[in-house]
Amino acid sequence: MGGVKLVATTQSFFCTRVQWALKLKGVEYEIIEEDLRNKSPILLKYNPVYKKVPVLVHDDTPIAESLVILEYIDETWKENPLLPQDPCDRAAARFWAKFADEKVVFGVWTACTTEGEGKEKAIEAALESLAHLEKQIEGKKFFGGEQIGYLDLVLGWIPHWLNTMEEVGGMKLLEAEKFPCLLEWGQNSKLHPYSTNQRMHSTQREAYRILDR
Repeated sequence: MGGVKLVATTQSFFCTRVQWALKLKGVEYEIIEEDLRNKSPILLKYNPVYKKVPVLVHDDTPIAESLVILEYIDETWKENPLLPQDPCDRAAARFWAKFADEKVVFGVWTACTTEGEGKEKAIEAALESLAHLEKQIEGKKFFGGEQIGYLDLVLGWIPHWLNTMEEVGGMKLLEAEKFPCLLEWGQNSKLHPYSTNQRMHSTQREAYRILDR
């Protein structure tokens, strides 16, 4: 059995970024929908260490962790490259991807779910992490330049899911006065064919499941 399969769940943006990459590359694949409340033998077989989605299975070889999968996709299917060719630019993209998953995702999620006295401090931390991204996207259409790239996919959850997270958390992070470049990038991203037909998460229950893995 060969081909490309993706063990994933539609609720998680860690999985969605991989689907976007496959779409950009024009790769046909089979999606295996995973129930994270009752993890399947397939998931445990292909990712016995972390037991998390997404897992890309290419010719029966599993590749786990979304950032690793994105790089594998880019190296395996050369059309529409995601990472820059220049080694310094590639290193920078990897740095900001790591920052995005460790600081931005965590910061926004904490601000969304924190209640009481710690709420204001959590929001400040989230805004600080977003401010770094605002500087990086200034003067660009996409983080990858004129074309969608690796970091755009990593951060693609912002234009699609952040609004719902803000509503659930009773806060507003991306104000136009503070983050004009990020907001413009978000509009460019939503209009790009790679993210068309993306289902929005519109309920509190769905918003709380986007980090499920």
